[in-house]
Amino acid sequence: MIMEKIKKSNIIALLLLFVVCSFHGCKEVTVPKPEGYFRIDLPSKNYIQFNQTGQLPDIPLEFEYPSYGIISGRNNSPSEPGWFNIEFPRFKAMIYLTYKDVKGELADLIEQTYTMNVKSHITKADAINELVINDKDKRIFGILYDLKGNTATSVQFYVTDSINHYLRGSLYFDSEPNADSLAPVIDFFRTDIIHLIETLKWKEK
Repeated sequence: MIMEKIKKSNIIALLLLFVVCSFHGCKEVTVPKPEGYFRIDLPSKNYIQFNQTGQLPDIPLEFEYPSYGIISGRNNSPSEPGWFNIEFPRFKAMIYLTYKDVKGELADLIEQTYTMNVKSHITKADAINELVINDKDKRIFGILYDLKGNTATSVQFYVTDSINHYLRGSLYFDSEPNADSLAPVIDFFRTDIIHLIETLKWKEK
């Protein structure tokens, strides 16, 4: 009799379990999705000439920059006439550019660039790759730095003719550094920086 009661209770328990499963078995189980990134629509490559219309006549050079960028002066101070930017408001990005007269101080200018724009980010960089620029025909020599990891700046460069002209540049984003999410945009603007350097022409003063 006791065994019979146990069997009956087991059967009832199994029936209850079956009923519960019938009600809930078809419901979709919610699984947290992994963190993703917003899709970034990048424009087609197209370039226009800098200084063709006398945008910044005090800066003796020419180059091609993206048509989706805006040339602006970083400030109007006479003490820093060579400071200017290429702004990309849609992407909250900026290429900071500084032109300097060499005036026999090439070594100091190169050291300043490395200290200000590269060395200060070493602690946060996973790696720093260097691309040597050497165009004897156009008298353009320098280095392009790729800073890997969550650094405030990801691409830096300087170029010079080693006698009169010196130009340095830095790519920055007005957002929290995240190398993974920004990678496509960094590569996109790095291509523009390379194009700027390849089309650069020094103008005689």
